This record gives sequence, structure tokens and C-alpha cells, in this order.
Amino acid sequence: MSGMGDGEEEYRGPATLVAGGVEASVEAHLAGHFDPLVGAYRWVGRVSPDPAADAAYAAGDTAVVLRTPEGHEGEGRLAEANVWGGYRVVGTGTPPFAVPHVVPGED
Repeated sequence: MSGMGDGEEEYRGPATLVAGGVEASVEAHLAGHFDPLVGAYRWVGRVSPDPAADAAYAAGDTAVVLRTPEGHEGEGRLAEANVWGGYRVVGTGTPPFAVPHVVPGED
């Protein structure tokens, strides 16, 4: 992810973060793209501060699920804390936001 807005799909808004088995409401800024070298969709972004994320991260339980109000869900992990007290999140596979459906061979 280089700059969110350079051909990548993007989501900014409310999300439900499931961290350490606890659900929390957060604000998320996420983006992603299909990575042909990996052969999978990769997404990355950040979530706002939350005590559930703090507790899970401190316990070493970095696996998370992110859900957006539109019903999309993605599994990822908490990376490092950011300067605003939230966390960077990364995932490979289905992202927690809508992506355009592309049919190979169609323009």
C-alpha cells in the first residue's frame, strides 16, 4: 500500500474489531490490492485506539477480525501501535470492505 488512492480499493469509516475475543467499535482506514507475486489480495490500514485491542496486543494475541457495516469481514492481525494510540492492521485474503468484481478477459 503506497498512498491509499493510487489504484487501490479503500475503506474509511466505522468497523467492529474482534480482538482477544472481545468486540469493539473502532474507526478504520483500510486499503488493499491484489498482489500477483503472492497470488492473493493484501490489505492494510489502521484502527483507532481501543482497550480491547490494547489488551489483546499486550497479551500477544494479534489475530483480529474486522467487520464493516456493509457486512464485509476480514481476518488479519494487529501489527504495531501507532503514534495516535491505535494499531496498524494487516491481512491477506478477503478484506473487510467491498472490492470490485473483475472477470478475467473483460475490460
